[in-house]
Amino acid sequence: MLFLIIKWIHILSAITAVGANATYAIWFARASRDPKILPFVLHTIKRIDDWVANPCYGLLLLTGLTMAFIVPIPLTTPWLLTALILYALATLLGMAGFVPVFKRQIHLLESEGVDSPNYQAMVKWSRVLGITTGVLVIIITFLMVVKPALWM
Repeated sequence: MLFLIIKWIHILSAITAVGANATYAIWFARASRDPKILPFVLHTIKRIDDWVANPCYGLLLLTGLTMAFIVPIPLTTPWLLTALILYALATLLGMAGFVPVFKRQIHLLESEGVDSPNYQAMVKWSRVLGITTGVLVIIITFLMVVKPALWM
């Protein structure tokens, strides 16, 4: 029963984290039509990331490792090891790349405005880092669900 509760928390965390991140493109598309709401949108996305998505990604790691030790599944199992490496890469990319770029984007919007070349450069970097991290998360999700035999 404990395993099923941990698995349920794991799945809810995945739905919440990935689902929250998936909405960001919609937020940005809406804000691009009305730059007056852009500061609100950027601050809201930052808050969702800080208070919802990122804590759920942390909970995913915790519950996933707990399940691996309960079952037990060796962390060297190819699909799991690959997913963990990609998770570490996505976390590093998010923390060292996306978070500082996104903070800088907010700062430049507030200090220089939406038409500033510096702001537009941060928008491009933010988009590239966000899409890259999103692709990593999609691959991780595939590995977790399908559990393919990657090598023998």
